[in-house]
Amino acid sequence: MGVTMKTKRKPVALFCMFILIVPLLAGCWDRLEIEERAVVLGISIDTASPGEESQEQEVSHLRGKYPVPTRELIRVAVQIALPGKIPLGPGGGEGEEGGEGGGAPGAGQTVWIIDVVGHTIDDALMNLQQQISSRLFYGHLRVIVVSEEMGRRGLENINDFLRRNSEVRRTAWMLISGGKAIDLMKATPQLKRIPTLYLLATLDDAVKLGKFPNDFVGIFWSNSSKHGQEAFLPYVKLMKEQNIEIYGLAYFRNDKMVGVTKPFEIAGYMGIKGIRTSGYRGFVRADGPEKTVTVYATSRKSKMNVEIRNGKPHFIVSVMTEIDVEEKLSESFQIGHSDVLKEIEKENKKGLIKTYGDLIRKTQEKGSDIFGFGEYIRAKKPLYWNEHVRTKERWQETYKNATFEIRVTTRVRRIGMKAT
Repeated sequence: MGVTMKTKRKPVALFCMFILIVPLLAGCWDRLEIEERAVVLGISIDTASPGEESQEQEVSHLRGKYPVPTRELIRVAVQIALPGKIPLGPGGGEGEEGGEGGGAPGAGQTVWIIDVVGHTIDDALMNLQQQISSRLFYGHLRVIVVSEEMGRRGLENINDFLRRNSEVRRTAWMLISGGKAIDLMKATPQLKRIPTLYLLATLDDAVKLGKFPNDFVGIFWSNSSKHGQEAFLPYVKLMKEQNIEIYGLAYFRNDKMVGVTKPFEIAGYMGIKGIRTSGYRGFVRADGPEKTVTVYATSRKSKMNVEIRNGKPHFIVSVMTEIDVEEKLSESFQIGHSDVLKEIEKENKKGLIKTYGDLIRKTQEKGSDIFGFGEYIRAKKPLYWNEHVRTKERWQETYKNATFEIRVTTRVRRIGMKAT
């Protein structure tokens, strides 16, 4: 008795049709060659000077016929990479001399800097696109520099535009410039042939060296959106040798910059937040000017507790830090004795308590909780938050009246290269 075998060929036939059709659907019909893009590496935003209304291009409106924003004009500059000019290695041929300044692209330039004015950042970039043949591309945008004047006016429009632009990376850096923001776009640092990459390296290396907390623009936007925390940005200044100095933290209330810390207070913020990587040195006077030493913080950690006292939040901030004694300013000062080391620890503790307390009070005056104490209350005291705070605006006022207790434990770990 024979057995007849039947093969199912229909799935095989469909698979063959799929193989033939997919290449037709996956073609590069919407491709855009890299040479056809205007790759934006950096953006600077300043307030426009009086009398610059005549420079504004009527791209988004007709002056006198369609309404325009009543806000003052802003000046936006972009740093665009020149195709084929970005160096991929450390070489330095004859054609690479001449710097990276603005103006018309030359033989020795790697970037092109062009600036326009507009009523908003979107309007200004639309005016810029009208002047450039290639499509502006923000996928490689790494640095956004905003002038202090613009920061104090408010970043609502800037944040809204950048957050809605899908090409902008959340790992880009936003900075507040102590002077004109466009000056940082036109800087010619000696260590890098591309100004934007020098700015980027300055901030990334500051994080690695423990000089600054990690604060990408994505982190800035996230902290701005929280009910119990405010955001901050690095505050920088352009020095005379075209190098960049991180001058402090520019702290905000909502979208407006309300103050700037001192450079050493960056270490105070990192201590309160318990950021382990340390990179700051300081002087400690044990007993008189001749008994002064230089100490270097090697590691730190912190712990926070909150209580409700008399209807107000009371925070207990405990910080533990380890230090190295690196240098003594007097040859006659002997630091090997345990009593001397205890005195150094005691004086360092007093200095840190003052630094932490002064920084908290400074932010309290402006109602700018950059530490996230409000978020800690939301997590640990939800009943108090829901009954007495609830909103960001209420916490800004409550933070001004909160009380703090700073506890510091410090320990000398090494004297020079010798363990204690």
